[in-house]
Amino acid sequence: MTAPTRPTGPLSDASGEDLHTPVIDWFDEHARDLPWRHPDAGAWAVMVSEFMLQQTPVNRVLPVYEQWLARWPRPADLAKDAPGEAVRAWGRLGYPRRALRLHGAAVAITERHGGDVPTDHAQLLALPGIGEYTAAAVASFAYGQRHPVLDTNVRRVFARAVTGVQYPPNATTAAERRLARALLPESESTAARWAAASMELGALVCTAKNETCHRCPIAAQCAWRLAGKPEHDGPPRKGQTYAGTDRQVRGKLLAVLREAHVPVPQSALDRVWDEPVQRGRALDGLVADGLVEPLPGGLYRLPLT
Repeated sequence: MTAPTRPTGPLSDASGEDLHTPVIDWFDEHARDLPWRHPDAGAWAVMVSEFMLQQTPVNRVLPVYEQWLARWPRPADLAKDAPGEAVRAWGRLGYPRRALRLHGAAVAITERHGGDVPTDHAQLLALPGIGEYTAAAVASFAYGQRHPVLDTNVRRVFARAVTGVQYPPNATTAAERRLARALLPESESTAARWAAASMELGALVCTAKNETCHRCPIAAQCAWRLAGKPEHDGPPRKGQTYAGTDRQVRGKLLAVLREAHVPVPQSALDRVWDEPVQRGRALDGLVADGLVEPLPGGLYRLPLT
């Protein structure tokens, strides 16, 4: 295996090893006890958690995750059910297209891989609904493989500790991917532990706001802290809004359909939002995304196929 290149920037005189040990030691002591981290969780449980945790906090995911795995403990169990049932079980986690993507991945795993989540990174990446991050996360967390796992938390830790800036760019860059690869430990098992540990550090300590540097195991090495914590000078970071948006209207429409279990007339959907143009746009978007199926006679339901 080729040795990783050394990172460039404020910590170019340090190697990844200077970060690995303190962060992993911190993780061993402070990591949250989460069900998808248990040794017997299995790759499907890890995959389900990764889909659910995208843009959704752990405390909201946990009850839905547990109910999901109780109902669909294997990919084939989910694949046998209608995609609309996945949307229904998704509840109020938000971004419900993730439910359809997870259902599509379960169908592909059942048809292509005999119902077992593939171990090969390329095969994971080829599954529908699986992007670069999710493939790396499943390969790393489920199978202990050596892959850079770059979620928002990890990117923020690397931006501050290594690059010396408060926040990473809005979208992942090639430079961030190079840095993540350069910082990967040589050992597969250590690399997988490093991926989980750096992610947890960003979630609990090196947070987007009100970071707690006194609790950070690498505060003494952090380029951003040593530089006096300069303010972010890149493009403005966009805060997420919800009230009054099409997302809120879509959520209200889906809530009616989830609770109904039978086709719903247009009149029932009209009652959830007063503004007809926005309501119609939201409903059209749900249909276009495959989350809602229109039927003759002005009826709507969650998708069966």
